[in-house]
Amino acid sequence: MEKLRMCIACRTMKDKRELLRIVKDKSGELSIDLTGKKNGRGAYICRDCNCVLKLQKQKLLNKAFKMNVDDQIYKQISEEIIGQN
Repeated sequence: MEKLRMCIACRTMKDKRELLRIVKDKSGELSIDLTGKKNGRGAYICRDCNCVLKLQKQKLLNKAFKMNVDDQIYKQISEEIIGQN
């Protein structure tokens, strides 16, 4: 059975393996979770340029994690997704 998760940018449900997971650990550090198995609260983003642009423009990680997210994290996500396309 597939595990569906929602992209925080386009709000579509997709299989968890199709999305990129960003995780906030207990200490409040954010990181890209390429394994999908890190402990912590996760937010998911499509591996799509439009979703990445919306994520950056609207600072959606700030809303998802209820904290101020450093621009470096948005840059890493952009490089991870757009770098693959």
